[in-house]
Amino acid sequence: MNRRMVIYMVGQMIKIEALLFALPAAVSALYGEKCLWTFLLCAGIALVVGFAFTLLFKPWNKIIFAKEGFIIVALSWVLMSVVGALPFVISGEIPSFVDAFFETVSGFTTTGASILNDVEALSRGIAFWRSFTHWVGGMGVLVFVMAIIPTVSDRSIHILRAEMPGPIIGKLVPRAKKTAKILYLIYIALTVAEILFLLCGGMPLYDSLIHTFGTAGTGGFGIKANSIAGYTPYLQWVITIFMVVFGLNFNLFYLALIRHFRNVFKSGEMWCYLGIILTSIGIVTANIYSMYSGFSEALRHSSFQVASIITTTGFSTCDFNAWPELSKAILFLLMFIGACAGSTGGGLKVSRVIILAKTIKRDLHRMLHPRSVGTVRFEGKRLDESTINSVTSYFAIYVALYTLAFIFLCFDPIKYGIETNATATAACFNNIGPGLGFVGPASSYSNYSDLSKIVLSVAMLLGRLEIYPIVFLVSPSTWTKR
Repeated sequence: MNRRMVIYMVGQMIKIEALLFALPAAVSALYGEKCLWTFLLCAGIALVVGFAFTLLFKPWNKIIFAKEGFIIVALSWVLMSVVGALPFVISGEIPSFVDAFFETVSGFTTTGASILNDVEALSRGIAFWRSFTHWVGGMGVLVFVMAIIPTVSDRSIHILRAEMPGPIIGKLVPRAKKTAKILYLIYIALTVAEILFLLCGGMPLYDSLIHTFGTAGTGGFGIKANSIAGYTPYLQWVITIFMVVFGLNFNLFYLALIRHFRNVFKSGEMWCYLGIILTSIGIVTANIYSMYSGFSEALRHSSFQVASIITTTGFSTCDFNAWPELSKAILFLLMFIGACAGSTGGGLKVSRVIILAKTIKRDLHRMLHPRSVGTVRFEGKRLDESTINSVTSYFAIYVALYTLAFIFLCFDPIKYGIETNATATAACFNNIGPGLGFVGPASSYSNYSDLSKIVLSVAMLLGRLEIYPIVFLVSPSTWTKR
């Protein structure tokens, strides 16, 4: 393994994070807050570490294979979270490092799970950094590094594949670096569009930035104790629509830009994703209709929560923990389905659900007709057995790790019960944030033990990086010279 290249790329990431501290520092300076010096100190620490890594471990060759790609991504996200937790600890606003690490991992992985019981007590600079981590982690910090730094060969597609969510990741254009640029340009354009729509609805600029970061990264950190509930119906609808938009495969936006509209409208994953959303909204609206003053209010709340959960954003306009069991069951199922492949959302991904369903259908048909030659097609293309096997293997590992994390939580000193522990695991593993029971939208994860918070932090990283990078990172065989 090209260890020097791994450490070099991690150093580049830490230097980029040092530059990212400039934005919350500017916010702190604008509002005259003391945490300005906290961000400057953290930036200095990150720069020293970053330059030490890049100068001492400058690679002899810049070739990146699949193994290096996975390790670079895993190490970068872990160290990015460690460095990103420093402002919380040094400022004293989250004095416990475990709590600060949990909050930072939740931010970068776009989970939105929080240990804070009073988010409104945060300084504006710290609150900005907390939400800005969503935007940075949404598309992927390594994708950002690839887009702006000419350091690696085109084999860096292995980094793109390791960091971008979804079962089938390819290049939009022949060069991976250009693909990364295109992805970030689309991401920035959609971010600016949402900010403008929120400003048009009367939301202050600071609030617009915070909530756009949470929507774009499908993260869900806010600055109000009641999340989005205190804003106008117009603003809630804007955020609802953009949550759905950011849950789409970004390849579709690129196809639309180059006027390949026929390919956009032929996307089976997109229509399945939208179909699941519309069906869920219809059922939930009918189920909660009697709880609200009229159809429009029930539709608005159901649309918002369905969009928030399936895209794994985690914003809320009401305490859906108080909804009927049918509505909560639908939201629980949506936690696992997640958004589209190639989006900023988490979960299993709609594409995997489609492939798994078609594979099951094919295998059942083969049981009845052993001599038949069944095929599985996705987006108009026949899938080879290696792709099908990778999806089924991922699902098996996904279920095993979810079960393991759930069992760990059941040993927590505070016995929350199955509903809370099961949904807390699902909410963190699928990068959603709020669950049900004692981790609902009106609660937090603060009462879990430090060990449980570390387990949930690992679950968030596993979910965001889609398991394999973290598994390879801790596997002894990865570090052998064979």
